[in-house]
Amino acid sequence: MDSIEDLLRRLEQLNSIGTALSKERDITRLLENILVAAKTITNADGGTLYRVTEDRQALRFEILKTDSLKIAMGGTSGKPIDFPNLPLYDGEGRPNDSLVAAYATIHNETVNISDAYTEPNFDFSGTRRFDERTGYRSQSFLAVPMKDHEGDVIGVLQLINAKRKHSGEVVSFSTADQSLAESLASQAAIAITNRNLMSQLEALFESFINLINLAIDEKSHYTGGHCQRVPALTMMLAEAVNSHREGPLAAFSMDDRDRYELKIAGLLHDCGKVTTPVHVVDKATKLQTLFDRIDLVDTRFEVLKRDQEIAALRAQLELRQQTDAAGEAQLWTQCRDNITVLEADRAFLRVVNLGAESMKDGDLQRVRDIGQKNTWRDVNGLEAEMLTPDEIENLTIRGGTLTVGERNTINHHIVATIKMLEQLPWPKHLKNVPEYAGGHHERMDGKGYPKGLTRDQMSVQARIMGIADIFEALTAKDRPYKQGMKLSQAMGIMHKFKLGGHIDPDLFDIFLNEGVYLRYAQQFLDPWQIDAVDVHAWA
Repeated sequence: MDSIEDLLRRLEQLNSIGTALSKERDITRLLENILVAAKTITNADGGTLYRVTEDRQALRFEILKTDSLKIAMGGTSGKPIDFPNLPLYDGEGRPNDSLVAAYATIHNETVNISDAYTEPNFDFSGTRRFDERTGYRSQSFLAVPMKDHEGDVIGVLQLINAKRKHSGEVVSFSTADQSLAESLASQAAIAITNRNLMSQLEALFESFINLINLAIDEKSHYTGGHCQRVPALTMMLAEAVNSHREGPLAAFSMDDRDRYELKIAGLLHDCGKVTTPVHVVDKATKLQTLFDRIDLVDTRFEVLKRDQEIAALRAQLELRQQTDAAGEAQLWTQCRDNITVLEADRAFLRVVNLGAESMKDGDLQRVRDIGQKNTWRDVNGLEAEMLTPDEIENLTIRGGTLTVGERNTINHHIVATIKMLEQLPWPKHLKNVPEYAGGHHERMDGKGYPKGLTRDQMSVQARIMGIADIFEALTAKDRPYKQGMKLSQAMGIMHKFKLGGHIDPDLFDIFLNEGVYLRYAQQFLDPWQIDAVDVHAWA
């Protein structure tokens, strides 16, 4: 019989176990901790934790441990349990009362057996075969149902062979053992239910995030993959920093909650793009809005060419009365020369419209000259300049396809992201999501946006996300205005960004030296993009 001191010690142990279970987030470790705690508090040699299947027709093995046989299966052991589920009912729907664990589940009742070999009410033939193979002697059994807050059985704790603490003799599970195991089972069921509810809420929350990203995908198929690739690269770099135990970032560390917080921030880092007009996001050429206006410019050139031909033909007709063949030929030659100039100007504008390269000052002036020196008659018969002021503004963009106004519109997405995220009532373990997600366009030298933060004003996580966002954009192969860069070219630009105060130099060193860029490339880039990178040149 247990002494008062021993019972008090075990009650204190039970309270400590309950506190520990309530803190565990990983369901696998939670289940394993429950079984280990049950074995410890009852001094049992072995045990199994079962969970009721989703259809409530069977029990599924989750964790199995027997100390004296050094058996550990399921959980964190790395050895899966390949035993079939225990059916709760037979083919005709009758309860399977012959198995102890099934009986405890079906009848919501604890089963305490002193000796399996002399127990007439249950089928222990499988237990006997196991004992014959292993030389074990299964004797005392305690099967305790785990009930959730609604009284439904969600699993069973089955313990085997209680032992005396000092002698190791196998004995029956005492009344105190049963009471403690039932209390633990109740706490365990609450912990499991809470963890499941949290998992369901997290799954629902992530589904809403995916809905936002899906909306962005549907708006623009060009940038849809960005919302998935940036979080992946963010986590790759964060894990590399987490495992780095030297240098300026040696103190950085993450637990599972930190990882989840950063993952959510990564998934939401561009949620503000739902407010960005799609014609700006998808602007593949300089004159594109809802369509590419270069076709309108083409039409004007065709009108001008037609006008040149008509003018030449009219002049030729006038010369016909004078029978001036030489004059007619000269007029037609001049017409063809004028048309050749028009065609050259049109070809030039078509190339300029692509926005693939940085424009020189001479090219910018040529656009203005083309727009202003030529006039054409519109559908109302009014004379108009060849290019409108808006078209000239767009065609004289030095690099890329966005005007200053459109670039500001794009940049506003991060302001919208921060506003959206700051409106949410984040729980404590996700309170940093707005800061992480909202800082990926800041620069280490304070010249970024929207807040102009410096390196010291930003978290490591936000700086990590900044590197991930830039590198993904450089190498992405689904942008409307450019082809994805090769690794060497992208890493060369990243190195310049490091030297120029754009990105965190210490994080870039880990990104480079730990091969994070290469792991990402092997997973997300096309083979032709993966070329040699001279790591030592930038170390």
